[in-house]
Amino acid sequence: MALPLAVQAFRQPQRMSAFSLTEWEMLLRQAASANLTAALYYLAEQHGQLEAMPARVREHLAWAHVQGERHRQGVRFEVRQIRRALAELDVPLILLKGAAYTMAGLPPAPGRLFSDIDILVPKGRLAEVEAALMLHGWAANHHDEYDQRYYREWMHELPPMEHVMRQSLIDVHHAILPETSKARPDPAALRAASQAIAGDDGLRVFAPADMVLHSAVHLFYDGEFDHGMRDLIDIHRLLQQFGQEPGFWAELPRRAAQLQLERPLFYALRYAERLLGAAVPADVLAAGRPPAPLLALMDALFGRALLPAHPSCADRYTGIALRLLYIRANWLRMPPLLLARHLFHKAFISPKAS
Repeated sequence: MALPLAVQAFRQPQRMSAFSLTEWEMLLRQAASANLTAALYYLAEQHGQLEAMPARVREHLAWAHVQGERHRQGVRFEVRQIRRALAELDVPLILLKGAAYTMAGLPPAPGRLFSDIDILVPKGRLAEVEAALMLHGWAANHHDEYDQRYYREWMHELPPMEHVMRQSLIDVHHAILPETSKARPDPAALRAASQAIAGDDGLRVFAPADMVLHSAVHLFYDGEFDHGMRDLIDIHRLLQQFGQEPGFWAELPRRAAQLQLERPLFYALRYAERLLGAAVPADVLAAGRPPAPLLALMDALFGRALLPAHPSCADRYTGIALRLLYIRANWLRMPPLLLARHLFHKAFISPKAS
């Protein structure tokens, strides 16, 4: 089956100048469904494709570019506010995902739109961090008693916090996977290897291998794929950037084994290579490979879930694939009894409470 036009554009950007106006109309719809319109502008600009586009397409992407620039400014402002709120705590402030890419100036950043800023702090400092953020205007936006307990006892983060004036969102993590998860990457090891952002005192990001692994965990342990294509593009661009550094390809599988993340890394590399043409050494691509029957199933599921969430990218099995992956994600994150209890509560008790 031919790859959707949005995937083709990010896989081979130089082909964009050959797209017809009809193809562009479909491509833009697919990109919008994956939250990739602003990223498409920067991609076209980087590869010299803007001038060859139809004028109407160029105008549409120019508006997306304005949105992307305003978003980047907003992220930088919010990060400064978070740093100010935590300034007196002397706590290591590690930015994750989109905020990390933006503040460190990494390739996934241009045009990447996201709704919240994720940070990681030591678990023993959570109460101090939460109190400091509350003093500066952030408050938990999950008020249900069950949700509060769910986050604080079992998850790897506090309940999401929203600023009372600006409505900006922040997720405070102490780990990258829940404490009930089958895999338990050591947060202390991730913090110890983190690196300072040049020119931004007090801000840190994960080391290159850890950044790729966290992006892989976020994508392949989560049951929501609304932004699956965007997150896979993040991984692809990180691999393009870090793959040029000496020792990266040797370090990546070694670090994955140390952090119990061989399988999500395998899936990340496999689908970045299959869908986006990522150049991955064969020996690295083979590490963590599941048995053939399981891999065939995962190819059928992820091959659908990672495409843009647009009707033109779906078939009769896409809905089934998404439901099965949602069940898989919860299975990986919770033991059976806790999972059954959680799903029962969310299905039958929470709706009544609301």
